[in-house]
Amino acid sequence: MDHFLYRDGQLHAEDVALADIAAAVGTPFYCYSSATLTRHYHLFTEALSPLPHLVCFAVKSLSNLAVLRLLGSLGAGMDVVSGGEYRRARAAGVPGERIVFSGVGKTREEMRLALTGGIRQFNVESEPELRALSAVATSLGLTAPITIRVNPDVDARTHAKIATGKKENKFGIPIARAPEVYAEAARLPGVDVVGIDVHIGSQLTELEPFEQAYLKVADLTRALRAEGHDIRRLDLGGGLGIPYARSNSAPPLPLDYGALIKRTVGDLGCEIEIEPGRLISGNAGVLVSRVIYVKNGEDRDFLILDAAMNDLVRPSMYDAHHDIVPVTEPVPAGPVQPYDVVGPVCETGDTFAKARDLPMLAEGDLVAFRSAGAYGAVMASEYNSRPLVPEILVNKDHFAVIRRRPTFDEMLERDSIPEWL
Repeated sequence: MDHFLYRDGQLHAEDVALADIAAAVGTPFYCYSSATLTRHYHLFTEALSPLPHLVCFAVKSLSNLAVLRLLGSLGAGMDVVSGGEYRRARAAGVPGERIVFSGVGKTREEMRLALTGGIRQFNVESEPELRALSAVATSLGLTAPITIRVNPDVDARTHAKIATGKKENKFGIPIARAPEVYAEAARLPGVDVVGIDVHIGSQLTELEPFEQAYLKVADLTRALRAEGHDIRRLDLGGGLGIPYARSNSAPPLPLDYGALIKRTVGDLGCEIEIEPGRLISGNAGVLVSRVIYVKNGEDRDFLILDAAMNDLVRPSMYDAHHDIVPVTEPVPAGPVQPYDVVGPVCETGDTFAKARDLPMLAEGDLVAFRSAGAYGAVMASEYNSRPLVPEILVNKDHFAVIRRRPTFDEMLERDSIPEWL
């Protein structure tokens, strides 16, 4: 469920007409619904109750400070994968004890940043990282709480570029080698082993891969405890998918996911951490764009928009589907026409959809890309010297610009020409 609905013939975000936002800030722009973000966060907290738990929002999915502030105010933790994301979480007011630091390439500088600024735990991904963290923490006279990310060699049955739990992926250590790596961690100074971490991929639309992974984690927990390790937290990652196409069958609900967690690891007495991103933010956002031209080709018609692949890269990068809908409500059972929906960037890959049946559209019409709240604005670039688009947050009947569109002068001023030119 989301809060983007037609009312009086116009698509609204909560109680604000998207056309009114377009008139105020121009197009394209991202728009997020506070009510949807709030609802989706609470779905996870309710699904895990009464287990002790922390829902850590995956900052990589949507990192705007206002969104992080909103979720943090609800009690969310944050899962970060870079020093920049850590700084964003702290700037949004999230305390260090609710921040989990993941990622395969943490630098020593990032380790120092999180250790001195406060951190709940590091999810350690390799033995070299473990040793580096030990050295950094010891040099600061601090102790780093850690989990070790295990790779359970489970096929998440998702897109190859977002699968993370198979043995050929770069993430974590092989689960078979976990006992020896945990033994080394127990011997190292400056680190405190608090739990186990696992994450098998993103946009999973069935529960079976999760069950396979979590049963392996449960067995590992018992084995490590038998060897004297105090395993008291299980970080189970994120990855639950969303229905990008309204015609597709719905992925499992957070309630079903929570029941699976309780069934597989709920008897271990561990605090449970999960790291959802897409399911909290994906359907909480849309990208609104305007039709520049309708171009009649030899064997197809092109809908040329002012949004491009640099604004929403998922269709180009992942062949991803986003429902595209007119902002003005179409006539029920009215005529439709197949369009290739494209942007103005000088790349054939700047294509959002091919032969997509849409209501008849004309130059100047507004369209909205649904389910664009996750991995949309965060992956945007200034390719073709196109400014980053604004981000808007709606709360009931009002909205705020939470990232403005930069001017061309601001973009140019970031460059410098050496005096010898």
